[in-house]
Amino acid sequence: MSDVIISIKNVVKTFGKVVAVSNANLDVVKGEFFSLLGPSGCGKTTLLRMLAGFELPTEGSIEIDGQDVTLVPPNHRPVNMVFQNYAIFPHLNVASNIAFGMRKSGLSKQELAQRIDQMLELIKLPGYGERGASELSGGQRQRVALARALIKQPKVLLLDEPLGALDKKLREQMQIELRLLQQHVGITFVFVTHDQEEALTLSDRIAVMDQGDIIEVSTPTLLYEQPKSQFVADFIGTMNFFDCTLTDYSDDVASGQCAELGEIRVKGQQPVVQPGETFALAIRPEKFSISFADPASSVNTVEGRMGPSAYLGDRSHFYIHIKGRDNPISVALQNLSGVLDQKYSTDKTVWLSWSDDAAVMIRAEK
Repeated sequence: MSDVIISIKNVVKTFGKVVAVSNANLDVVKGEFFSLLGPSGCGKTTLLRMLAGFELPTEGSIEIDGQDVTLVPPNHRPVNMVFQNYAIFPHLNVASNIAFGMRKSGLSKQELAQRIDQMLELIKLPGYGERGASELSGGQRQRVALARALIKQPKVLLLDEPLGALDKKLREQMQIELRLLQQHVGITFVFVTHDQEEALTLSDRIAVMDQGDIIEVSTPTLLYEQPKSQFVADFIGTMNFFDCTLTDYSDDVASGQCAELGEIRVKGQQPVVQPGETFALAIRPEKFSISFADPASSVNTVEGRMGPSAYLGDRSHFYIHIKGRDNPISVALQNLSGVLDQKYSTDKTVWLSWSDDAAVMIRAEK
């Protein structure tokens, strides 16, 4: 891959008998917003701390901008880090907080003041230099933490769930601002989060981790629309899974038989198994259509019964019961009419259908 700025090669990190990171191999490109995503305890923060130099790999190597930094101390690496808890010094004002890491920079007072003003403009807090830390909101403190990290002009900025302490609305606002900020400065960001929506919103690419392993690395669109594993498909968003058997594949169309759905057809995907073998069919809730009349086709169609529903403003979630399945199918529809129509009442008979390119074939995991 061209313009690689971070190269993680065969990195292992153990704590006693616990394997926190298992044989990680990863390249990050210059100027990329790259996210490490996974559940708590998956190893993402440990991997980030090894990039920062706060933890040393048990095995393997780490290169940053062509330099082997595996054993290099944190203060000698071309990186800086932003933490979830801001780490703002309460006894210093905003300007002094931002300038804290520049004490040995060799800049004159005038040059440093100009650099601080540039940072305040960048984080949209002009004129806040004399404000005390206690006078700032949570979002403002996080911006100051970003400015303090960026003023040193690192080659890579590491962010450990920096928006985790903010409320939902402010968090969403800061996601947009953080993405715009990264695009403006052009610095490589490596971002750790367990929030799938946040990773999808911010990232150029995402590495999904579980139990110390990097499961899959791809763009947000491909991870959501065409995941390659059941773990990724299930972890990112909501997914319905069905056990199926491949019966035929020809002319870019796969045909199969599913115990719960009957005959299915998938277009535009290479099968992950051979005819006669089983696979998992994965369908997102929003890929279904609900009909109150029995459609003419028996392919990609299943009869069901309306279960509970939830009105969420812009969309509604429905849970459809079908024969032979213990868990209901999750279906999501946009509320274009603005209200939850009474026709979707509980126990009504409905038919679910989906297009040939709506489902994803995934190798079944035991």
